Amino acid sequence: MNEKYERQMKKGVLDLLVLKLLEKEPKYGYQLITELREKSGGVFLLKEGTLYPILYRLEEEGLVESRWSEPEDRKVPRKYYAMTEKGGRTLPEIAGLWKQISEGIRQILEEEEA
Repeated sequence: MNEKYERQMKKGVLDLLVLKLLEKEPKYGYQLITELREKSGGVFLLKEGTLYPILYRLEEEGLVESRWSEPEDRKVPRKYYAMTEKGGRTLPEIAGLWKQISEGIRQILEEEEA
């Protein structure tokens, strides 16, 4: 039963986390998966089947854009995702909303414990 709730809670914040990781520089899918895992201490263990629909949706919304890298030597081209200007304006809004929600949850949980 815990897995069901964990999945639902994580699902609501993944767009925000992906945008945050793309804030400074473009990244490819596996790089995002690795950073999410490492920076969250293993809390976010995404599979490609979870990440790519998020990236496609963010791209449809105009928050990220993608481009293929040029093949160099024997390296395979990679599809990089970068935050757009619209994504840069939207990230602080989503982050602010998440902070409000988190604070509301914290207040309710602490009230119950008191």
